[in-house]
Amino acid sequence: MFETLINAFKVKEIRRKIWMTLLLLLVFRIGCYIPVPGLNSSVFGGAIESNQFLELMSSITGGSLANGTLFALGIGPYINASIIVQLLTFGIPALERLSKEGEDGRRKISQLTRYVAIALAIIQSVGIIVNFAVNQEGAVDIALFGSTVWGTTAANWIAGVFMTIVYTAGACLVMWLGDRITEYGVGNGMSLIIFIGLISTAGLAILDKFAQVFGIGEYSPGDVNAIWEIIGFVAITIVLFTAIVAVDLAERKIPVQYAKQVKGRKMYGGQRSEIPMRIAASGVMPLIFAFALISVPGLIISIFWPNSEANESWTWFTTSPIYPFVLCILIFFFSFFYSQMQFNPDDVAKSIQQNGGFIQGIRPGRPTAEYLKKISGRITLFGAIYLSLVAFVPSLLFSLVSPDGSLVNVFSTTGILIVVSVAMEFDKQLQSQLMMKNYKGFLK
Repeated sequence: MFETLINAFKVKEIRRKIWMTLLLLLVFRIGCYIPVPGLNSSVFGGAIESNQFLELMSSITGGSLANGTLFALGIGPYINASIIVQLLTFGIPALERLSKEGEDGRRKISQLTRYVAIALAIIQSVGIIVNFAVNQEGAVDIALFGSTVWGTTAANWIAGVFMTIVYTAGACLVMWLGDRITEYGVGNGMSLIIFIGLISTAGLAILDKFAQVFGIGEYSPGDVNAIWEIIGFVAITIVLFTAIVAVDLAERKIPVQYAKQVKGRKMYGGQRSEIPMRIAASGVMPLIFAFALISVPGLIISIFWPNSEANESWTWFTTSPIYPFVLCILIFFFSFFYSQMQFNPDDVAKSIQQNGGFIQGIRPGRPTAEYLKKISGRITLFGAIYLSLVAFVPSLLFSLVSPDGSLVNVFSTTGILIVVSVAMEFDKQLQSQLMMKNYKGFLK
């Protein structure tokens, strides 16, 4: 990766794209520190940290949600909209036909995704504000313009609408920055925005730990023993990243042999190719689906019934051994569900047969489809076990080196996979750009 970066900076065109990408990411990070006018960020941050689901959203946005800034929602609404539209594409024939219409169809689906993202941004803004506004006594706690409690219902509504508009506008601006990175920079802009948010969250936590070591600010006097927490955290992170990269690149290659065919005066076929089946082909999606589904009940209960027995029961459920068991079941379910959406053995077997190909030792047609289905099921099983381990092992290892828990949630479960996958995708994008540049020079 470092060699690719060095070679990329030697090419003027690619170097310009890299600087453009960094500039737009800097604009995003600046927006994460622009406060909403009149909002008491300390009161708002305390309410966010008390909710597990909102705290996870805040880590993805680089802490901007907990700080109540302009980009509090980050790229979350667009990512959720992309997932929803992608699922609807498989279930609604009109969207499925639209996805197969080439560039024009993809442009229309992209426009639909933006509309859905705006709707989700409004819904998420309202949900966050309602969760923040209702305190334990059931009174309104808006904390806008220096006043903790507004005296009239009209003023509360005005404050809520104002915050909804600001947060929705911030989400739209983040979408625009992501599109500009994709168009003028290197890589997928949306993925890079998530990547930089997660990295910044980790960076702030490590800087805070260094402040504890040297006794800066509230940590005076310093604690030299905290340096061992940092060393242990870095060592575990390197081991985890190495293991995730090894599994992410692992794949089983199924050889396919094509028979020779005579068409006219030419002979075709006789070639050998492979069907690569990756262990982690579904990526982080099963984890996102599982965590989102298991967090929705708790989010709804905390918004509408914060002081009820249901909230206490849900808190007990999240700390009991039943929670990881249910989460593992959801991860397995979504792993197999997403695998079926991505890989259809019947279609692959039909395509191989139509092109005169066969898998050695397997008859073409139905036997090939059954063989591919069996292989896909085994690989998906190992992928689900891998994702289940990723869901729990990192937090357990980080808790061993950080007894106070300050470094446990530096990288969320999905965050580790996202950071690795985006970094690898960025490296592939740079390599493809360099390859295209070399081909152009060869043609000239």
